[in-house]
Amino acid sequence: MSWRRLNGSRILLPIKEAVERTIQKELKDGFKLKICIGTDSQVRGKKIGFATVIVFLREGKGGFMFINSEIITQKMAIRERMIHEVSKSVALAYELSDIWDKYSNIALEIHADINTDASFKSNVALKEAMGYIKGMGYEFKAKPNAFASSSCADKVC
Repeated sequence: MSWRRLNGSRILLPIKEAVERTIQKELKDGFKLKICIGTDSQVRGKKIGFATVIVFLREGKGGFMFINSEIITQKMAIRERMIHEVSKSVALAYELSDIWDKYSNIALEIHADINTDASFKSNVALKEAMGYIKGMGYEFKAKPNAFASSSCADKVC
């Protein structure tokens, strides 16, 4: 996996080390943090682009994010694509679980780019996504409150 910042600069450290160092720096600088993880996807012809983000929010002082992008060539129905997005976010959160245990005072949310309004196509995966995320022990957010996936990841997908 190749991670980068919004300005395009590559993160050369393993993501686990980069996240922990970032948390340490932000806490040392006196910020109260919340971390949100989200994934979005976009279909472009026969390819699907996925972007996963780790958003670091400084309470009252803005935030920044780390980004990972991937393109796959595979046809997926909407439900499968939504669950694939969620699984990428959950897998990342799980990979970083040692950090969450160490910094338990930092709120962590998993954001799903799934609409709570049944008139939208993505809603077909809402119950499964919510069950998956909550079942893994993470805080779940869906649209309109899932900005990490629906705004941040969407812009870099």
